[in-house]
Amino acid sequence: MNRLMNTAFAYMVLGLVSGLGYREYTKATDTLGVDSQLSTLHTHFLALGMIVFLVVLALDALFGLSGRRSFTVFYWTYNVGLLMTVVMQAVRGVLTLDGQDPATTTAAIPGVAGLGHMLLTVGLVALFVALRAGIAERAAREKHAPVTA
Repeated sequence: MNRLMNTAFAYMVLGLVSGLGYREYTKATDTLGVDSQLSTLHTHFLALGMIVFLVVLALDALFGLSGRRSFTVFYWTYNVGLLMTVVMQAVRGVLTLDGQDPATTTAAIPGVAGLGHMLLTVGLVALFVALRAGIAERAAREKHAPVTA
């Protein structure tokens, strides 16, 4: 559970730093108010990183998920997918603020971002596999536990 808490904390730090970075970058480049994906980078880190891992931390405490293989698959694929997605979001945002059109710059940006989204999906499916097993195991334990008044 410490790993989950530390992961949530790391995403909180990344979210706050990316928000500050966006503000300072747009000030320095005189692009304040220009619409780009860089402006939502902090939201992705906070919502898809910190909040998701805090919820998973609570689910792990309730259903003992962290010892399962499917949970390990979730943890690594979700983290890699999220990091790939937000890095491509940052690249696209910086290119936009620098006056370039990311859509015509290279096909690698949407390709890598799409791969990141696919990894996020695999991670979420693995989380639900682990959650289903954890719930079933807990229900079986409670069914066979002695009743105390």
